[in-house]
Amino acid sequence: MTTSIVTLSMARRFNASDKAVYEAWTNPELMKKWLFTQEDTNQVAKNALRVGGSWEIVDRREGVDYRALGEYLELKPPHKLMFSFKMPQFNDLEDRVTVWISMVQNSCEMAFVQEIVVPHEEGWTEEDIKKTGEEYSSQSKEGWSMMFENLKQLVEKE
Repeated sequence: MTTSIVTLSMARRFNASDKAVYEAWTNPELMKKWLFTQEDTNQVAKNALRVGGSWEIVDRREGVDYRALGEYLELKPPHKLMFSFKMPQFNDLEDRVTVWISMVQNSCEMAFVQEIVVPHEEGWTEEDIKKTGEEYSSQSKEGWSMMFENLKQLVEKE
């Protein structure tokens, strides 16, 4: 299968510590409150927090299970994490996500990059590839924006 990669970059600032934001990304009890899911629809949130360890979230919406999973590629608490990401019910392609977390004065800045693998259909033109990459990026940005709003509410509560 031919693929290309489109890069989605986002940034957010939180009135929280870098440790609180990092923990929200890595503690299953916190992950289930915002990451790919909402607490009331979450079925599974688990991980083995080590390089090479796996993570998984299963969210049930309208009777359908949506499963997101991957492997931790790099962990540097509380400043950086990198992991693979895939949703096997859609395809076997694996994206890569990198999150940088740093304190800036009294707030926390989070930089997020997702390298999205875009599958191509036979006979696609450069224009088809570009258009599909933009659609994948736009859909991912919309989803992450909602999740980051939930993350903000979670980490700023304390």
